[in-house]
Amino acid sequence: MQWKRYITGFAFSFVFVVSYFTNKFVLSVLKFTYPTLFQGWQTFIGAVLLLLSGKLGLVEMSRITGSAALSWFPGSLLFVGNIYAGSRALSRIDIPAFFTLQNSSHVVSYVILKVVHRQKMQWLKFISICLMLLSAINLPLYDPQVDVDGYLWAVGHLFCVGAYRVFQIHYKSSNLSDLEQQCVNYLFSVLLLAVAAHPTGDLMGALEFPSLQSHTFHCGCCASALLGFLLLLATVKLKSGLSLEHVAVWIFLSKVTAMSLSPFMFHTEINAPALMCVVISHVGEALLVYSERESQL
Repeated sequence: MQWKRYITGFAFSFVFVVSYFTNKFVLSVLKFTYPTLFQGWQTFIGAVLLLLSGKLGLVEMSRITGSAALSWFPGSLLFVGNIYAGSRALSRIDIPAFFTLQNSSHVVSYVILKVVHRQKMQWLKFISICLMLLSAINLPLYDPQVDVDGYLWAVGHLFCVGAYRVFQIHYKSSNLSDLEQQCVNYLFSVLLLAVAAHPTGDLMGALEFPSLQSHTFHCGCCASALLGFLLLLATVKLKSGLSLEHVAVWIFLSKVTAMSLSPFMFHTEINAPALMCVVISHVGEALLVYSERESQL
């Protein structure tokens, strides 16, 4: 029924917004800037909950073979780059700027599809890509809170997101479902981030973290891990009941909601030119969603 689709969409949007706000709180307000530990914790809890849910029959997951997991290795590597660089970037830049830069991952996807897969693109989609790219290029020039390191990490994040999007859609040699792919991503992330925790200095730095014994910090970390898992389930549920175009609409609305509410939750400084970059980028994203719908008609 139609109302069930709206409930699923609103549930996804709610979890999406709360999840990003929780991560932003831990990273920027509490200043727990140790991504190998923070993301390692999130992926560990996600893996445990996902495997437990599969064991109890709460979600549909088949047995993952070693060959299937190994064939998904490039995707898992991109996933780790995505969450690590994304965590670094989100800790340093505001949510509106983060989403504006993240939109440029579509530019990466476009270049890969054009060069590797020789895919043709509609003019409307090309215009939307250009709007998102120009907005991302100009944003650091006008951002009053510009953080060079944060923007550099955001570039790494958007490259991984764009490449992962193409890999997930066009890689056909594995029969893994979305949940099975994410399970492999979680397990690989836990192993790689655990190995990297000491060489990066995150392990020793976390031991000196001022709020290590704080209940607020503990609650924030627990909430972030649980919300990350719920967001995965909400995303899979959304994809199972709606077309990809409608899923893109709900993601777009969720991002706009998060950006609109973020100034009320976190200290944000933005001027008119920077705001224009944010708006134009998301106009480009809206055009991209519309062009995808037109291509299906």
